[in-house]
Amino acid sequence: MKMFYPFFLLFILFSGCGLKNINTPVATAQQQEKSAIADEQSGDDTELDDFDEFRDELEAEPLYDPLSGYNRIMTEFNDMFYIYLLTPVAKGYKTVLHVEIRKSVANFFHNLYYPIRLVNNLLQGEFKDASEETGRFLINTTIGVAGLFDPAQSEFGLKAHEEDFGQTLGFYGVGSGVHIVLPILGPSNLRDAISLIPDAYLSPIDYTSRDHFTLTDTKKEYAAVKSYEYINEFSLDIQMYEKIKKDAVDLYPYLRDIYEQRREKQIKE
Repeated sequence: MKMFYPFFLLFILFSGCGLKNINTPVATAQQQEKSAIADEQSGDDTELDDFDEFRDELEAEPLYDPLSGYNRIMTEFNDMFYIYLLTPVAKGYKTVLHVEIRKSVANFFHNLYYPIRLVNNLLQGEFKDASEETGRFLINTTIGVAGLFDPAQSEFGLKAHEEDFGQTLGFYGVGSGVHIVLPILGPSNLRDAISLIPDAYLSPIDYTSRDHFTLTDTKKEYAAVKSYEYINEFSLDIQMYEKIKKDAVDLYPYLRDIYEQRREKQIKE
């Protein structure tokens, strides 16, 4: 996967210029919803006059989205994957394992990714958060039985400080770049997609040659472990995706806007 992303990014950057609707201004999901409401009110002259006063605010602003054609196709693909494959598998998995076991599995994986959070907290100068992450890792790895439990938060009040390399780049002023929808992984952007590579080198779940210990050694082991992690995480809130998409007038821009706003908030925090 790590070697795949650079070629994948180059492909979509060079092929994106030929995609449909490349220069079409894209309205945000909220703007589209407001426009739909305005259309319904068009039969009432009084309400239409009131709407005219705010027409300038409701008009969509041009948005640079050169990969919109590709992104829409990939959003449809991911939507079908989530509905027809991931959801049924996660539901079956959920019936087999109790929620507390699945939470422990999620805790285990979260504890494994301590190096990613540590390094990115340090890179952002968040030394207090980095020290708390180290305390969490030591407590959860020992008292928490290899990270299966989270006594660091429940007993010692140490909360996790989620940071990744995309947030680190954003912290230093690197823009998000064009929006990109990744296969299965979903909404992203150029900055965050590229940032998956350095974060992957900090992860103990890997298939490349390294001098230190890794949980997986081959591509098959890597794919199996990451798939299991993904299914387990999804099983903890199977309805989350449906909750997110139920209010979407147009799924792609809706998910895009949610992702970009969330990332911007995470960087500011």
